[in-house]
Amino acid sequence: MGFPLLMRSISLILLLFLFQSRSYTSSPNIKLPGDSLSLSVTDFGATGDGIHYDSSAIQSAIDACNRHYTSSSSICRVTFPPGTYLTAKLHLRSGVLLDVTENAVLLGGPRIEDYPAESSSDWYVVVANNATDVGITGGGAIDGQGSKFVVRFDEKKNVMVSWNQTGACLGDECRPRLVGFVDCRNVEIWNITLREPAYWCLHIVRCENTSVHDVTILGEFNTPNNDGIDIEDSNNTVITRCHIDTGDDAICPKTYTAPLYNLTATDCWIRTKSSAIKLGSASWFDFKGLVFDNITIFESHRGLGMQIRDGGNVSDITFSNINISTRYYDPSWWGRAEPIYITTCPRDSSSKEGSVSNLLFVNITIDSENGVFLSGSPNGLLSDIKFKNMNLTLRRWSNYSAGLVDYRPGCQGLVNHSATAGIIMEHVKGFSVENVDLKWTDDNLNAWNVPLEFRPSTVNNVSFVGFNSGLLHEIV
Repeated sequence: MGFPLLMRSISLILLLFLFQSRSYTSSPNIKLPGDSLSLSVTDFGATGDGIHYDSSAIQSAIDACNRHYTSSSSICRVTFPPGTYLTAKLHLRSGVLLDVTENAVLLGGPRIEDYPAESSSDWYVVVANNATDVGITGGGAIDGQGSKFVVRFDEKKNVMVSWNQTGACLGDECRPRLVGFVDCRNVEIWNITLREPAYWCLHIVRCENTSVHDVTILGEFNTPNNDGIDIEDSNNTVITRCHIDTGDDAICPKTYTAPLYNLTATDCWIRTKSSAIKLGSASWFDFKGLVFDNITIFESHRGLGMQIRDGGNVSDITFSNINISTRYYDPSWWGRAEPIYITTCPRDSSSKEGSVSNLLFVNITIDSENGVFLSGSPNGLLSDIKFKNMNLTLRRWSNYSAGLVDYRPGCQGLVNHSATAGIIMEHVKGFSVENVDLKWTDDNLNAWNVPLEFRPSTVNNVSFVGFNSGLLHEIV
């Protein structure tokens, strides 16, 4: 039985028709070899009792499957029958499909000795390095036991364990990721639940041709750094029909060592205490040819974000058919309920200023406690930004303080503004509005008295066609 069909072409054709000036191409279909052999981890000695470590048995099954693939070029499944399989770090190999079946749980160990590696960047419960034709599926769950890494539970923001005191790493983010694919080709992850990561959940690094679909990601809402999907320096990536409910950034492209091209995310539901979609803040190289379509963002701290801090440039990005609701949470989290947030200020005095250009936001509905924030920098302008067919409603429903503009990380930090603006702009060259409706409730008119805020000296080539603003008249 082969892997499921990975792409949905109709939406991409429509999006390319909307923005024909773009030169990027859509991601190709991935056709992996059919699977011809299935090996059960129990046949290699796994107990599945959730108490005894099954690491050796599972790794033996993976290695045996890999040998079959090497000799036959056919995908081999490593199957987990119902049960709970406690494990230390596992190495997924080429040609191996990890099949965690329904009512089976792969449980990551909570001890530092469970993650032998040369550096903390190699800490994963499951990781594939330099693998081809590889994936995870089955209907079960991979669980990182993130709650065992909490030092102190806090409704605002949990305090997490850090293994830096052991000398294994520096800083506070010294915890294992859940699943990683590093320097891989032809990757598919589908029909699986990834839950309770202690750190990042799904990490895609320098990969080519990756599909993530029908995946549920469940992170603790008050835990920092438990990102949903981090896509790093990877090309031709498709994410579709995913449900992501987590504490930190949900879909987060980053560039550390190379550009990132051709990422498509469609038909997803997201809730997060940070950014639902965020480019950066790691941004040393370019982002180009990204499409985000038919996405629901529910009560998140920030909606669509770009934190370009390190000199990379962003171009040719489409956001379409998106429903966004954003609200305030505690200021210890980055974000102040901005539904759209684009910034290019440098990380520090030694950083370059990257630019953002050719962005299309079309068919966007927003219900938010804050307005849109478009902030370039003197040598990192925002140019050719287009808002088309948008409805923006501003209203308050949380008790957190408003009026703060958030430039973190780096830059100016939190800056106090006396009132909430519908759209704030600075260092923008080319911003067009077509058929945009901005409304605000009358519960506190002093807070909503600035529909547009910008200094003409830093904002040029602005066009408004069909822009309306005024009080929202709600039906009681």
